[in-house]
Amino acid sequence: MRIVLTNDDGIDAPGLLAARQALERIGDVLTVAPDQNRSGVGRSITFGRSIRVEKREMADGGTGYACSGTPVDCVRLVALGLMDFEPDIVVSGINHGENLGDDITYSGTVAAAFEGIVIGVPGIAISLSIDRPWHETAQEQTDMNGKLHFEPVAEFAARLTKIALKGLPKGRILSVNAPNLPEGEVKGARITRLGRRFYQDELVEVRDEEGRLAYDIYNNPPGHHEEEGTDFAAIKNSEISVTPIHLELTDTAGMEELDDWDVNGIFENGVR
Repeated sequence: MRIVLTNDDGIDAPGLLAARQALERIGDVLTVAPDQNRSGVGRSITFGRSIRVEKREMADGGTGYACSGTPVDCVRLVALGLMDFEPDIVVSGINHGENLGDDITYSGTVAAAFEGIVIGVPGIAISLSIDRPWHETAQEQTDMNGKLHFEPVAEFAARLTKIALKGLPKGRILSVNAPNLPEGEVKGARITRLGRRFYQDELVEVRDEEGRLAYDIYNNPPGHHEEEGTDFAAIKNSEISVTPIHLELTDTAGMEELDDWDVNGIFENGVR
């Protein structure tokens, strides 16, 4: 099995290292990740400038590749043959922080897994749910929160990867979220649906050292709706959530509902 591994926290993130070590026990792993933290970049890609890639020694002495682009760029570089490695599956993570509910639309971690669909292979996004100051870096989270328990979800994800390679329906990815608990305290795993967030950001004026005005708008942790069967409910119950997701965004029911709008008539004659 040939696995391309990436993330959005950057090549030096401990979660990436934990994932690589677990996945290497089941297959051949090529690690290509951003050269710095690029959390929240979603499915963005690099336009207007070249992308640099350099070999990097990881914390355990293993080899990875640092990319100046986004998580999606990392996967696309491999797919285009840069490393002479044709992947069977894309694994993204382990992210330092959850990607639950509506969060996935912002997530670079999930976006990299989605790129698996684009290049024709399965994708798995893996995230660790942690209590943390909002939007801190991976290292700041580790420093302020102590132990991040990557091992249980890393081992689970490696076993899940073997099954997903053969059994995941085409055009789907899996978004995996795990509670930050040590081995023995995670109660299990279950299939879930995405929950719903509600955001609580405020517009806050800030000034830099030179007195220039700027704005802080992502400043409060989001809340979520309490519903059974969701990824949020699984985490609350100390379980790993596994949510299947696809890129089919067309609202087929909406197409039928809009039929009586006669959009071609609007084009030809104007609104009547």
